[in-house]
Amino acid sequence: MGLVKRGKVWWMDFVYQGSRIRQSTGTGDKRLADAILGKVKSQIIEGVFFDKHPEQDRTFDDMMTRYMAERSLLKAPKSRIRDATALKHLLPVFGQRVLGHVTPKLLAQYKVQRRLEGAAPATTNKELQLVRHAFNLAMREWEWCRENPMHRVALEQVRNEVDRWLTADEEDRLLAASSPWLQEIIRFALNTGMRQGEILNLLWQDVDFTRGTLIVMKSKNGTRRTIPLNATVYDLLATKQAAAGASQGPVFKTPLGHTLQVRFLVREFCEARDRAGIPDFRFHDLRHTFATRLVQRGIDLYKVQRLLGHKTGTMTQRYAHHCPESLRDGVNVLEHRPPYDTNLSQLGGSLKAGSSKSLI
Repeated sequence: MGLVKRGKVWWMDFVYQGSRIRQSTGTGDKRLADAILGKVKSQIIEGVFFDKHPEQDRTFDDMMTRYMAERSLLKAPKSRIRDATALKHLLPVFGQRVLGHVTPKLLAQYKVQRRLEGAAPATTNKELQLVRHAFNLAMREWEWCRENPMHRVALEQVRNEVDRWLTADEEDRLLAASSPWLQEIIRFALNTGMRQGEILNLLWQDVDFTRGTLIVMKSKNGTRRTIPLNATVYDLLATKQAAAGASQGPVFKTPLGHTLQVRFLVREFCEARDRAGIPDFRFHDLRHTFATRLVQRGIDLYKVQRLLGHKTGTMTQRYAHHCPESLRDGVNVLEHRPPYDTNLSQLGGSLKAGSSKSLI
């Protein structure tokens, strides 16, 4: 029986009833850790020690309260709202259960429950991913539990291929139904693929007319990315800057020159969409349109991934079903026999026809 220091905390390491027990003292003070170890030794001698693991002390509600205060707080505003929304469904089911009683079986039952309630598979997955992340922290950093039950629970299958994008006719109708300032934003979104928040946060100092690029200073995943400007966007921004005479501050503002709020943009966009008679189309679908048009024109998925700012190719794969034409050149190469095929055939024939002396 002894003490082992892990990081800044002292842990007790001993054998109890044939099982090895490793338990944190919760302190980095060696004297206090010795006192706690002495108390445990006394309890074992007196027969009143019970191996009670941390997951029997902490509840799911305790874990999520700490998660929201320490981790969710660091996320983007939309992500914090999403976490809070997910908890409205999770806490009534798991809130008062101790962590040791949140089992893979219960989590699997939760999936079925949400399915019967009509929740979309992607929504259920976001809720379960929140649980998985919180348990990982509770296990690896907070030392509240020894395992993550989500490691044994599969997420729902999601068919997330993107099939909603603007046709050329719909684009013309949408632009015709929009006011001039909204037309600028729509054209900009269709030619950059930037997210709504990225467009609203774009500053003139992030635009480099010399290089023909702009920088998204902080994207959804917290990283920067550089987007090259095509002629449409370059001309749009140059004309806009010349008219405004601005070199700093937001690129896009309200018609009165005020800060452009999300709710104002969404309201104006939805009204224009309805006037144009385009059903089931959101502002975010402008980004989908950008990606879909690139893939349909044969741009490889890696370039699309970089332009969209996806960390991995998984999200970009949603557009893969749009690119059969871009794959055509991959099979067309088989229509032409490369020159070395002919040379090898001729060489083989010469070897067969030649005498054995020619091979020496």
